[in-house]
Amino acid sequence: MTDQVTDAMQQFGGAGPSGAPSSAGLVLLYADGFANLPPVWPLPATGTLLIGSSASADLQLPVHAVSRQHAELCKERGGWLLRDLQSTNGSFVDGHRIREARLEHGQELRFGDAILKFVSTEAEGYGEYRIDGSRTSGAGPPADASGLIGGYQIDRIARQIQLVSREATASPLSVLLLGESGTGKEVVANAIHRQSGRRGAFRAVNCAALPKDLVESELFGYHRGAFSGAHRDKPGVIRAAHRGTLLLDEIGDMPLDAQAKLLRVLQSRELFPLGATEAEPVDVRIIGATHQNLEQLLARGAFRQDLYARLNEYHLSLPPLRERKEDIFMLLGEFFRRHGGGPLEVTFPFMTALLHYDWPYNVRELESCAKRAVVLSQGRPLDESMLTEDIAREMQDYGQVHLPVDAQGDAAPSQADLVALLERHQGNVAAVGRDLGKARMQVHRWLKRYGIEIEDYRR
Repeated sequence: MTDQVTDAMQQFGGAGPSGAPSSAGLVLLYADGFANLPPVWPLPATGTLLIGSSASADLQLPVHAVSRQHAELCKERGGWLLRDLQSTNGSFVDGHRIREARLEHGQELRFGDAILKFVSTEAEGYGEYRIDGSRTSGAGPPADASGLIGGYQIDRIARQIQLVSREATASPLSVLLLGESGTGKEVVANAIHRQSGRRGAFRAVNCAALPKDLVESELFGYHRGAFSGAHRDKPGVIRAAHRGTLLLDEIGDMPLDAQAKLLRVLQSRELFPLGATEAEPVDVRIIGATHQNLEQLLARGAFRQDLYARLNEYHLSLPPLRERKEDIFMLLGEFFRRHGGGPLEVTFPFMTALLHYDWPYNVRELESCAKRAVVLSQGRPLDESMLTEDIAREMQDYGQVHLPVDAQGDAAPSQADLVALLERHQGNVAAVGRDLGKARMQVHRWLKRYGIEIEDYRR
């Protein structure tokens, strides 16, 4: 199948990861015959492409329910416009049947029984990764993912892990992990620890789960007699990670007093347990993680700027699952087997629903879905009856017709209007989308455009 990928890249032009300009493209998310399709179709810089099952199509999709001349993609005014060519089964963008639509990065497209994703850049990077986790022949060696599961985007993160894990200096780099809940921050932190070769233990603590009056004693420990009830010395979690790595999850929730003491650990490599009369040396690598917007916390004085500077010696941003849906099939297969299922067999409607859903709780939610499917399937292929209620609910308006859009695309609500809706619905993106008549993915794109953090509105 490598020949198909290579031919597509030669036909459509565009550059690879070697340094030449990257192109837009269509990334395969799922089709029943995915093994016989290239993982990506890079698009040319200009022109019009015919999409269809015909051998004469510029972008051939020999897939069930795809018309010979199904749709066309046109490069107009700096963007890509998709037009349906009166195909028998229609063309879909984010689950809505369209006549024409201006494409935005990350939108899901469906032609017959094939679902793809439009990417505005870096299309060539996806060419080595198949949706089942295998690699195309001739692909370079993957990075050591150390527990991470995914294709191109995860491989990039794995390479950053390899880079930052090295301890080239006496003091290892502190790392800040940014990402929504359920995106795998603890898995990444554990991978950094394992690849660093540090001899001590890996420890993790959720700062948001610690009662505020116990944060300092839990982190820094205490000496006997430090306070009422302190009948013996307690080392604290930082001391427990001596010569190892400590993940401080949800570090944005750490009280300011504890932040000041943590800063000393980072600066001086020493800590002061409660009740201590002198500092104690400690060798620990600190990894901070949060789903919050730290810039907003800094602006309102809820997070120390000097601590931020020390923690942010290197930062990694983990993408939410809705932005890497090309990994859903391989993640599903991994979780299905991990929880007692056999070889993964899925129906197209089942995969359509999983790819249409935006996974607000990310990989953690997908794993729960897979566990449910193991129980319900009893050896049968996964179908619509095995979907969770949340996923099934999102399919209720699937296939609704959208009218043609002009060259500017769908008009976005103002930032103020979007904020008002978020406040009314307490951060429920699905409810905001229903009010606006838009898919949740479109709402997420507007949130990203305006720099709005959804977690700020969730109660």
